Amino acid sequence: METIKIRYFTDKIDRLCYVGGKSDWIDLRAAEDVELKAGEYRAIPLGVAMKLPAGYEAHVVPRSSTFKNFGVIQTNSMGVIDESYCGDHDQWYFPAYALRDTVIHVNDRICQFRIMRHQPVLAFQEVEVMADEDRGGLGSTGIR
Repeated sequence: METIKIRYFTDKIDRLCYVGGKSDWIDLRAAEDVELKAGEYRAIPLGVAMKLPAGYEAHVVPRSSTFKNFGVIQTNSMGVIDESYCGDHDQWYFPAYALRDTVIHVNDRICQFRIMRHQPVLAFQEVEVMADEDRGGLGSTGIR
């Protein structure tokens, strides 16, 4: 089991916990009340800083209910936080863009994360022919 050092910036959010058996994604919460009008952007503080193990990075994505509940999307689709972002003031944020007027309250679960090992070192070999069968292009597997 890996141990991750965590600093909380507020006592207003529930402490992180790993819930085994359901999902290995861990929910993150808004650390303050946020009101957004449609078309507004805000980096919502998540109230935590972490020191990830060497060789790991965190992938931060919206929860499946985030858009339904709050009408926001994550502006960068997926956030990547590497292990060097671990200082005392390196608080994690959720970059939110509102598609409708919304209010997010402190302690609302708005996103989730998991940690992943870094990609291995890769080498690219240039070729003239791939020598495999074409799939048919973008979106070629159909809709059913």
